[in-house]
Amino acid sequence: MTSVFRDEHWIGGAFVPAGSGDRIEVENPYTEEVFGHVPAGTAEDVNLAVSAARAAFDGWASASPAERGAALSRLHRAVAARADEIARIVGLELGTPLKIAKAVQAGLPLTVLAGYAELAAQPPADEIIGNSLVVHEPAGVVGAITPWNYPLHQVVAKVGAALAAGCTVVLKPSELTPLTAYLLADAFAEADLPAGVFNMVTGTGPVVGAAIAGHPDVDLVSFTGSTVTGRAISRAAADRIAKVSLELGGKSANVVLEDADVVKAVKVGVGNAFLNSGQTCTAWTRMLVHRSHYDEAVELAAKTAAGYTVGDPFDPATRLGPLASAAQKERVRGFIERATARLVAGGLDAPVPGQGHFVAPTVFADVDPDSELAQEEIFGPVLSIIPFGDDDEAVAIANNSKYGLAGAVWGSSDRALAVARRLRTGAVDVNGGSFNPFAPFGGYKQSGIGRELGAYGLAEFQQVKAIQR
Repeated sequence: MTSVFRDEHWIGGAFVPAGSGDRIEVENPYTEEVFGHVPAGTAEDVNLAVSAARAAFDGWASASPAERGAALSRLHRAVAARADEIARIVGLELGTPLKIAKAVQAGLPLTVLAGYAELAAQPPADEIIGNSLVVHEPAGVVGAITPWNYPLHQVVAKVGAALAAGCTVVLKPSELTPLTAYLLADAFAEADLPAGVFNMVTGTGPVVGAAIAGHPDVDLVSFTGSTVTGRAISRAAADRIAKVSLELGGKSANVVLEDADVVKAVKVGVGNAFLNSGQTCTAWTRMLVHRSHYDEAVELAAKTAAGYTVGDPFDPATRLGPLASAAQKERVRGFIERATARLVAGGLDAPVPGQGHFVAPTVFADVDPDSELAQEEIFGPVLSIIPFGDDDEAVAIANNSKYGLAGAVWGSSDRALAVARRLRTGAVDVNGGSFNPFAPFGGYKQSGIGRELGAYGLAEFQQVKAIQR
């Protein structure tokens, strides 16, 4: 296994030695071996990065749309040249199976970045409202704090949008999966963007994340992660009335109506719930099935889950890799241990490899909609199946959540669309509609504030000004 050691931050267009000699070790969750490290950044490192971003802001904000678009296109080419290495590093530091890492962990952010290169070159047009000229301007210096489960996509969704809008950025990637972000920094070095438009400081949330969230020269904080941390970031930013964009937790419902294609709905639903070992905020972890199909759906889900091969992320046969850390494994096991529903697949006694942070793909039936299994974000390969009697009851169960990030509905087109419109959630897939990386992404309720991706994501990093004439 290749070792990857990084001892510098990316600040002001160059790799800069960290202010402290402290390091954060990076573990392979399959072998449980440390194979790399990054600097444990400090508040002073953040100060340097924010100062660099502030110094670069006026020049980048005043650059023409064509210049910003061309710069992001160069960055896209530099990232694309590293696609295989990105997938490999994600496999090492997160445990995503290589096939999925290539398609999703490397492929999706490339699509998103290409989209932002186009949007940068074609910004929103000025608007005339009576005697007012309405213009869109960059929000300023952005602090971006990203999670470990999609370590490049979540970064690009923020950094690409912010740069396209004319903002400059200070990024803190997750300390669990920081090495992928260094490949992005390498791409910035190759793409030769203006110094200071993108800066990166690695470190922990309580030190580097807190320093970014509370920094007086950061105009907007964009965070993806847990709802608990989102609240803390909101409080820190509120002290100076800074704008906050949050993409937080989810407990999405997959609604299988009476007239649905049950076989397809269950197969796709299980795959969605177990994507990235269930470590996906949009995962459909609650499968709601009409009583007329319930027994069939439970049997199909259990059989499908049993077909998921668990093991080495670099083995082509593997469909489910390890969880990201020992702590995450124990957290997920705790939910399974406390569950009172009927276990139909997996569980704590199911066989898994002797090494690695594995939890077997697990399915529970007859889940109480108000129970912990149905209410809390588990963030592991655990699916809950819940029966319902009619469309109204399905909607009530689906909306019985503090979250509202994603979901799905299966049934005849008009009926499924009618149910989808009633779900209090930011995105709904009808009959297997594919993910659209240019559509707005974000949540209702405690799933967040604001939107990412596409034109709506770019708008999060802009201010709107009215000029009266």
